[in-house]
Amino acid sequence: MQTDFTPAQLADPAMAASEAVIRKCVHCGFCTATCPTYLLLGDELDSPRGRIYLMKDMLENDRDPDADVVKHIDRCLSCLSCMTTCPSGVNYMHLVDHARAYIEERYRRPLHERLIRALLATVLPHPRRFRLALRLARAARFAAPLLDRTTATQPLAAMLRLAPPRIAPRATTVLPPESLKLSTPRARVALLQGCAEPVLQPHIRAATLRLLARCNVETVFAHGETCCGALVHHLGRDADSLDAARRNTDAWMREIDGKGLDAIIVTTSGCGTTIKDYGFLLRNDPVYAPRAARVSALARDISEFLADFGLPATTPHHPAGTGLAIAWQAPCSLQHGQKVTTAPQKLLGAAGFTVRAPADAHLCCGSAGTYNILQPAIAGQLGNRKAATLDKLCVDAIATGNIGCATQLASRTATPVVHIVELLDWATGGPRPPALPPAA
Repeated sequence: MQTDFTPAQLADPAMAASEAVIRKCVHCGFCTATCPTYLLLGDELDSPRGRIYLMKDMLENDRDPDADVVKHIDRCLSCLSCMTTCPSGVNYMHLVDHARAYIEERYRRPLHERLIRALLATVLPHPRRFRLALRLARAARFAAPLLDRTTATQPLAAMLRLAPPRIAPRATTVLPPESLKLSTPRARVALLQGCAEPVLQPHIRAATLRLLARCNVETVFAHGETCCGALVHHLGRDADSLDAARRNTDAWMREIDGKGLDAIIVTTSGCGTTIKDYGFLLRNDPVYAPRAARVSALARDISEFLADFGLPATTPHHPAGTGLAIAWQAPCSLQHGQKVTTAPQKLLGAAGFTVRAPADAHLCCGSAGTYNILQPAIAGQLGNRKAATLDKLCVDAIATGNIGCATQLASRTATPVVHIVELLDWATGGPRPPALPPAA
């Protein structure tokens, strides 16, 4: 795509990076075939190609965003399916992230949008605040139908509906007994503690710790670690996301420079995509650029790490080895953002499960971070469609690798939804995942 940015504009590193992305687009339209919002809405401006036109016009002409442009950019899931489809290597992720930061700086949203987005940015990245918010949501759940009556309050109704009926116990920070017996561990890793996942489903962390200990891997929690920054990054809060990236880089570099790390393990794929991009996000920071690049290089999704490292031996008498049918729901951030595509299915197969994939495996379930709150109508349609295709597989459980996907699907299907690490832990000697019904 031809561009006409001025030399002064290209002196801004963010603008120069976006211009390079735009120039790679050749208008082929392959992206429209795999864009969930285009397939659902049929509007060219709700396709990656259409949004690139909008972003080019806005950035190139130094134009203040208007409500129509913001509407179409906001409707983007950042599922990155278009990047998998694109034959020209257009890095749509970097372009849309820059556009969102540009919009955040130069567009004044209606008051109700500003308040809701500020609430999300203030609460979700902080586990203690999030836990308190869930308690309040339980008490206010009755108000959801009333809040659904107006567009301005529908995101609040979505928040109430997504809140679990019961608050889970706090996630463990204690390593399992197996880890205390490691004399010569095969690897040393830091486990991302996360924000929403340990509050909503703390058993995922417990299963991960048990499984890694069984693999003879020493696991540590990095002191000073915070939210990965993905949530505020996708809200366009650039300064907040970079601050989170710097704090986490500092925390993990202390472990790297101390006893060393072989990997930074992530069990929420949305976080993993962002952490793997720290090197790009901090590329213009002379102090943090090389350190962030080291951190990004060490980041591994748990399935990615285990595929290379190997599973511990399965327990011979364990029921998980009997061929339980599992549907693998590939998170967009894992398959499109990180290009981890075959490792999860291979791990589940090696652990004794029969693995099936839905026909629309490449399409987003509609969770997409806070998308199912900020765009509840579109997210609801996408979630229902995904649940329907998964139900057609007639499986015993649905496995995924992202807490957002699990939350989005759990309320739309009667089939239990579990994290892949819960099944792998179970197959190698751990407890039965709590979402599964008791064994007959």
